[in-house]
Amino acid sequence: MTTFDYDLVTIGAGSGGVAASRRAAAHGARVAIVEGRRIGGTCVLRGCVPKKLLSYAAGFADEVRVARGYGWSVDEPRFDAARWQAAKAAELDRLEQVYRTLLSDSGVELLPGWARVENPHEVQLEGWSEADFGSTSGTGGAARRIVTARHVLIATGSSPVRDSIPGIEACATSDDLLDLAELPASAAFVGSGYVAVEFASMFARLGVEVSMFYRDTLPLRGFDALLRKAAATSLAASGVHLHPGRAPERIEPAGDGWRLHLPGGAEHVAPWVLNATGRRPNTAGMAVALSPTKGIAVDEHLQTSLPGVYAIGDVTSRVNLTPVAIADGRALVDALFGPEHRPVDLRRIPTAVFLHPPIGTVGPTEEQLVASRRDFAVYETSFRSMKTAFVGAKDRTEFKLLVDPDEGTVLAVHLSGADAPEIIQCLAVALTAGARKADFDRTLAVHPTLSEELVLLRAPSRVWRASEGPRGP
Repeated sequence: MTTFDYDLVTIGAGSGGVAASRRAAAHGARVAIVEGRRIGGTCVLRGCVPKKLLSYAAGFADEVRVARGYGWSVDEPRFDAARWQAAKAAELDRLEQVYRTLLSDSGVELLPGWARVENPHEVQLEGWSEADFGSTSGTGGAARRIVTARHVLIATGSSPVRDSIPGIEACATSDDLLDLAELPASAAFVGSGYVAVEFASMFARLGVEVSMFYRDTLPLRGFDALLRKAAATSLAASGVHLHPGRAPERIEPAGDGWRLHLPGGAEHVAPWVLNATGRRPNTAGMAVALSPTKGIAVDEHLQTSLPGVYAIGDVTSRVNLTPVAIADGRALVDALFGPEHRPVDLRRIPTAVFLHPPIGTVGPTEEQLVASRRDFAVYETSFRSMKTAFVGAKDRTEFKLLVDPDEGTVLAVHLSGADAPEIIQCLAVALTAGARKADFDRTLAVHPTLSEELVLLRAPSRVWRASEGPRGP
């Protein structure tokens, strides 16, 4: 019988890798986790958590404006990026220590360094110091080491793309943005996905003049049209200059800033540019087959092309969301080491975009349902919230329900407005449980709230029959 150093070696101590490793250790497995950077990964250290902290900071600009309309005398606010940066750094240090403690208390061994996987059951460690392991091999300094494992889990995540446009490799990414101790007076954002939309909304509220340049006609490609239009409206209302269909063809230094060469010969000069053109799976050193999207290819069991080697999270380009990586990791180790295994259901994945106001969504878009030739009914509403209407603001809250017109099952919910992320999390429970429109109809409203409108939608605005096309109620 083959003897291994560990039952599981996880490569990458981000959210997915840490969750999987701790769950495996709880099943009694001998587990080690490899990490060459700080513990916590992109979400905790360079993504979700610091981004949300900056979103909170930006949101106070709106609160101050609204407070004046409610009778408060408030001095003109000024955001101190350096103070926020110091507080953020302290919080991330705290969270990293929490993650280290969780691993240690779970019995997971931390192996510092970078990993390569070229053969089944073997992980090559590079860039570690002998002092890290309390051993001496006579080589001195950085060294190489091979550990063996019954199972190997690759959870190395992704990194910002730096070669999408000639010259953009020298521009800042979201990693750099979150480390700024001083904000630029103006900035050009290239891209229109999560990163560009969220940070443009935040920067505008923190006093930065923002211009967004992107290829499509609307931001947030892949989201429901209602949400894409709502995001564009919200960004424009916050002062962001939108330039759809004008992604730069190349970028070059210009004095203390950058010159964006736009289609048709136009130019735009900005002192600071954010490269928000996407992310790329961290697959270097992994001798496994890749998918057409350049992530690690996995089957329905998360198995790669190497026997006993699995992959989860952004490195697979399967669904690039932290909760999916965590759920996949736990489900995988349950299958490998536990008495029970429950596959992850990816049909209804709730998600949110934290612009101001935020959006939340669960289930397919209207466009996806049309493409799938499925019948559906659309229930939607648009209104001004009580809170902002009171001060004369034009912000609108927009809701959309997509419903099977025959069975009554609620297929999707798309929201734009205050607290949309919190509302969508609760609604995701209902949709996962198979809620029907009749369940919404017989649910009593909590008044006055934004979300009560979801249970007051009575007649569809339109019905799509695949055989007939759209028609009225």
